[in-house]
Amino acid sequence: MTDGEGGLRWGVIGTGGIAHSFLEALRATPTGRVTAVGSRSAERARTFADTWGIAVSHGGYAELARDEDVDVVYVATPHPWHHSHALMCLEAGKHVLVEKPMAMNALQVAEMVAAARSGGLFLMEAMWTRYLPAYRLARDLVADGMIGRLCSLSAEFGINVPFDPDHRLFNAELGGGALLDLGVYPLALATDFLGDLTIVGATRQLSPDRMVDTHTTVLARGEGGVAATLSCASRSTMPGRAVLVGTEGWLEMDRVWAPTEVVVHRDGREPEVFHRPYRGNGYVHEAEEVARCVARGLSQSPDMPWSESLRLARLMDLVRDVGGFVDQDAESVAG
Repeated sequence: MTDGEGGLRWGVIGTGGIAHSFLEALRATPTGRVTAVGSRSAERARTFADTWGIAVSHGGYAELARDEDVDVVYVATPHPWHHSHALMCLEAGKHVLVEKPMAMNALQVAEMVAAARSGGLFLMEAMWTRYLPAYRLARDLVADGMIGRLCSLSAEFGINVPFDPDHRLFNAELGGGALLDLGVYPLALATDFLGDLTIVGATRQLSPDRMVDTHTTVLARGEGGVAATLSCASRSTMPGRAVLVGTEGWLEMDRVWAPTEVVVHRDGREPEVFHRPYRGNGYVHEAEEVARCVARGLSQSPDMPWSESLRLARLMDLVRDVGGFVDQDAESVAG
């Protein structure tokens, strides 16, 4: 289902900031091009299409899902609509890349996976970090025993955003909260390196209107008893590092969500610094992974398989249960 002019034919659902970032990445790779965009608003769809030189715009998501000139759809709407929009596209026979978190809970993720499996279609959560060169290097170094046997892991991601109840980070109807939007990065790193996690405890601070979490910290235990401390925040800036401690040293990654450098400290040696910048704005690697998998007839990415998305969703469900979160269902607003 590709053409001879530019690889995969992408459709985009949603016209927010993340959609613009992904379009910038597609311009930097010959593996695909955008042929259509869909939005709730015909005017927003047309404006987005004009901005990026896209030939077709749809004033509705169902219309894009049915577009015969689209092979794969990037779902870039707010979290609460990932489930319904991905299912719509899968049922229409389209491959799907869905922005993280994949859905609001594990049950929704399981339904999306079942639909992809039933239709023989590719489905992937857009965990772009896993495809970045620095992250791949860190995973290889740990697997090769460069710091010995893992003993502990810590990671955090926090930004300071002024409180606004209408901002997506603080609006429960838009899937707001630090955990789903920012915490997904350190949690995904922990599951990748440590496997299944047991939640030992979780604490959270709430927004001024007490509708969503603004600071969450998780203490967990991974396979083999490895300890993990994971934090996220939407109203305070954090260093953003990941530190993996082993029996023979430790490894650090800058910017847990988009690392470009890995530093290895080994007992009795000078630190070793590895620079591994990503191409373009970083999303290029993720887009190319989708193209590779579809070309090979794969239904899931080896680096972010369905089992991993399910594990991550279940983990966030558990964190909310342990931390006393209130999960609010959204009804009918999308971008």
